[in-house]
Amino acid sequence: MKKLRDSTARGIFAFCAFVSVLSVLFITVFIFLEGLPLFRVTGVLDFVFGTVWEPTGDPAHYGILPFIAGSIWVTFGSLILALPVGLSVGIFMAEYARGRFANTVRSVVELLAGIPSVIYGLFGYIAIAPLVRNLTSSNTGLGVLTASIVLAIMVLPTIINITEVSLRAVAPELKEASLALGATHWQTIVHTLVPAARSGILAGIVLGMGRSIGETMAVLMVAGNAVTMPTGPLSLARTLTMNVATDMSYASGDHWTSLFTTGMVLFVFILVINISVQMLMKKAVKDMK
Repeated sequence: MKKLRDSTARGIFAFCAFVSVLSVLFITVFIFLEGLPLFRVTGVLDFVFGTVWEPTGDPAHYGILPFIAGSIWVTFGSLILALPVGLSVGIFMAEYARGRFANTVRSVVELLAGIPSVIYGLFGYIAIAPLVRNLTSSNTGLGVLTASIVLAIMVLPTIINITEVSLRAVAPELKEASLALGATHWQTIVHTLVPAARSGILAGIVLGMGRSIGETMAVLMVAGNAVTMPTGPLSLARTLTMNVATDMSYASGDHWTSLFTTGMVLFVFILVINISVQMLMKKAVKDMK
C-alpha cells in the first residue's frame, strides 16, 4: 500500500511537470505559427530594426525598434530604481528586523504584491506624473521616467522577498565563522552572506525584470504611448506589450499578424535574458565552490 501511494504521488508530480512543459511548448508553437508569416511581407531585419510603424499605411511599414528601445529604457530604468531599495530592504528584513515591526513590513510588502496593475497605473497618472511635470521640463509628466518609477514600485516585492529568503537560506555556519574571525555584522553581510546568496538574489532580479518587461496596463497609462524613439528619461515611449494591447482591438490581416510577431520578439527577448542569467548563476555557484 505504501509503495502504491509513493508511485501514485510520483506519477501525479510527473504529470504536473509534463503539463507545465507542454503548456510552454504549446504557447511557443502558437506564437511562432501566428507571427512568422509576417516575414513574407517584411524582412526580419526590417521588422526588428525598422523605425517606422504604419501598419495601416499604403504601403504598410512594420518597424518595432522604437518599441524595443522603449521596453529597454523602461525595464532598466525600473531596475536601477528598484534594486538599491529592494536589496536594502531584503537585507534589513533578513538580518535586522525582528518582532512585530518585521511582521508589519512583510505584510506591507505582500500588500504591494497584491495590488492590481491598473491601480499602480492610476497612482502613477494621478500622483507621479504631476510631480515629474512640476520638477522637470516634461510637458505632461508622462514618459520613461514616470513608467520606470511605477514599475520600480511594482517589482519591489519580488526583489525584497527573494533576497530575504536567499539570505535566510545561507548556512548559519558561514555567518558564525565570519563573526568568530572578528568581522562586524555589516562586514559579514557584505563579504559572506550576500556572495553566498547571490544566485538566489540574481533569480529575484530576473523575476523582477520579467515583471517589468511583461507589464502592460500600468505602463500603458503612464508612458505616453507615443510611436517615437525614446531618447531620454523624459521621452514618451511605447513598449512591446503596449503595442500589442493598443492595436489588438482594431488590427486585421498583416497588422494582426504583426502583433503576434511582436509577441514573438518579446518572447525571444525574455528567453535570451533568462538564459544569460542562468549562465551567470551557474558561474557564480562554481566560483563559490
